[in-house]
Amino acid sequence: MRNWARAALARLDADDEAALVTVLATEGSVPREAGTKMVVWRGGQSGTIGGGNLEYRVADQARRMLDGGQAHFAIQDYPLGPLLAQCCGGRVRLFLERLNDNSRDWLTEAARRMDAAQPFEVRTRFDPGLLTKVVAPIMATDGAGPAVSFGEVPATARGARPELGDVMVERADAPRPPLLLFGAGHVGQAIAKAFEPLPFRLAWYDTRPETADIPGVTVLTPAEVAAKAMGASPDAYGLVLTHDHALDYALVSAGLAGGGFCFFGVIGSKTKRARFMSRLRDDGFSEAVLTRLTSPIGLPQLKSKAPEVIAVSVAADLLMRQEAARIRNDESASASL
Repeated sequence: MRNWARAALARLDADDEAALVTVLATEGSVPREAGTKMVVWRGGQSGTIGGGNLEYRVADQARRMLDGGQAHFAIQDYPLGPLLAQCCGGRVRLFLERLNDNSRDWLTEAARRMDAAQPFEVRTRFDPGLLTKVVAPIMATDGAGPAVSFGEVPATARGARPELGDVMVERADAPRPPLLLFGAGHVGQAIAKAFEPLPFRLAWYDTRPETADIPGVTVLTPAEVAAKAMGASPDAYGLVLTHDHALDYALVSAGLAGGGFCFFGVIGSKTKRARFMSRLRDDGFSEAVLTRLTSPIGLPQLKSKAPEVIAVSVAADLLMRQEAARIRNDESASASL
């Protein structure tokens, strides 16, 4: 779920109590990783901890907690094989907590930090009769540390449960790199919709005044959108797919000249790519710089030109690139230890 805190606040705004379910720890083969969250209320849920019988049982337990009026939290162990007949066979430890108007302050701060892609941690202190919650920034953003821990000790699926006075720390430090999307035509709209729940921060631009009514689109002049491309950060992803090939070229040229983008792609055929490459060479771009441009975009195995298929193809490609970068960073960090 992209912003579980906003989903929870939406239920509170509707005068509806909710429960927040968190995967504290896992062992063996399980549907979702530690730190995964799901919001449950009497009439529905947002997010998923993996589906199947596990999710059905946990959602039912959360609703019984809301109806019972007594327990304000629970820690529950689920062995997936013998108890739930799920063939993955692992073990999951879950944390269920009731949310009400007293939860608004920390949920609002968590939602704000997620919207801004700011790493943060939630500290939960187990006090008599209540949970004390504090949201604080993570000063070191190298990704080190377990998703959930008690002090410096990682949460486990079989270890001791928290006692009064213990503090549980949940890290929310997975970065959402910026995605600069240039163009709000049919393909651009399909891509924006596909990326909405994904771990990217979308900045969406077009130069046509009539696109101003499309939610999420910022209308700028051609010079202004070129400046956005030229000023992109090194961790940004960029997609160029405007209504005008001349504007596409201007954005590609600006983006390559700026030196940003970890991925920079332009929609088009192999013929369009060849023409752009020839012109870029004529304009003085080196072969090393030209290797930074991807065209066509998306997975080559998917040939459909339907906007929705292109969107799924592009999303899958960028997610795979993001995961490959994460693995390289983890291996580099391990080698330096």
